[in-house]
Amino acid sequence: MIDEIGFVPLHKDAAELLFQVISDCYERKSLIITSNLEFSQWNTVFGDNRLTAALVDRLIHHSHIVIFSGESYRLTQSMQRQRTR
Repeated sequence: MIDEIGFVPLHKDAAELLFQVISDCYERKSLIITSNLEFSQWNTVFGDNRLTAALVDRLIHHSHIVIFSGESYRLTQSMQRQRTR
């Protein structure tokens, strides 16, 4: 499981390493990946359009994409705590 892809940009070496991990898993193992970014924004994380396109291509080929919408659960809890103080 890879949680919060895109929370911080990756350096070139880290992006290439992650690409290698995903490539090694491609069509052989399952991955769960979470992100608050749409795929179209992932190039800002990896800094390389070709690498990003290849990575996303491998991820979505046999994937089940689940999109959640709505307000942040953490934000809602925080606001409720502030109201009860």
